[in-house]
Amino acid sequence: MTIGEYSQIYRGKRVVEFRMGATPAGGDVVYRLTQDYDSEESQRALLDDFLSKVDPAELETLIVGAWSEAHDEGPQGYIDALIEYRAKLPKLTALFFGDMTYEDCEISWITQTSYNPLLAAFPQLQSLRVRGSTSLELQAFSHDALEELAIECGGLPSQIVDAVAGSTLPALKHLELWLGSDNYGFDGGLAPYQNLLAKIGPERLRYLGLRDSEISDEVAVWLAQQPWLGSLQTLDLSLGTIGDVGAQALAESPNLGALERIDLSHHYISEEWQAKLRALPCQVVLDDPEEEDDGDRYVAVSE
Repeated sequence: MTIGEYSQIYRGKRVVEFRMGATPAGGDVVYRLTQDYDSEESQRALLDDFLSKVDPAELETLIVGAWSEAHDEGPQGYIDALIEYRAKLPKLTALFFGDMTYEDCEISWITQTSYNPLLAAFPQLQSLRVRGSTSLELQAFSHDALEELAIECGGLPSQIVDAVAGSTLPALKHLELWLGSDNYGFDGGLAPYQNLLAKIGPERLRYLGLRDSEISDEVAVWLAQQPWLGSLQTLDLSLGTIGDVGAQALAESPNLGALERIDLSHHYISEEWQAKLRALPCQVVLDDPEEEDDGDRYVAVSE
């Protein structure tokens, strides 16, 4: 499975597209800047055009959608321009880079870039979501305001996980990482994630998503043993390959505490263990059951 739809709602607001030369829709919406595969304008030119038609001082959230030749070029033009504009964007607190479908560019082909300069330039940023991990660069950083960090990809390199583990993020509440497949860049095993959660202090998280993982059973077995698990509001292991081993660990965990929601959508769990999970005193989402293919399981999003 790949990503076939654009975001329609983002951070509670309707998403509308903005292309070069367009008139902004107006109203309480979130804009997604979009280019075609072979657009002639540069990323900088599209951002210039957009910011000349809205009030930059009131802009709170911005989505960067498909950019021209995303399989070969990252969103560096947007990042450089946003950094130049930062004094005129005092309320910009949420950014999403890469809201594109497989028809624009397969997730594993999306070329990314380094996000450290952007994070340093926007100390007020509360949410950063990035789609794609090819050429994605991130070094350990400190950021006092960042509440949400999400990286969607078909295979997450462990060096990115290590960078997050080494970061100082006192406001972080929502951590979402798509582990993906080792065919598309996942190289970590369980250890980097054990290290990550040991270092960031998971007790303060409200949401933990270790999604789209081909080691979902291992992840679930380990998480079920953690005394801090019940301090989460949501545990999201969706899009992965969890089966009865992980299901049993979660169903029998003594650490669920006040956990309100477990999302296991796209799973390989038997009816027997689905029933036991549904009996837990929290909401357990078990949408999209899958069947093994000659003993093999696959994550929902990879290529």
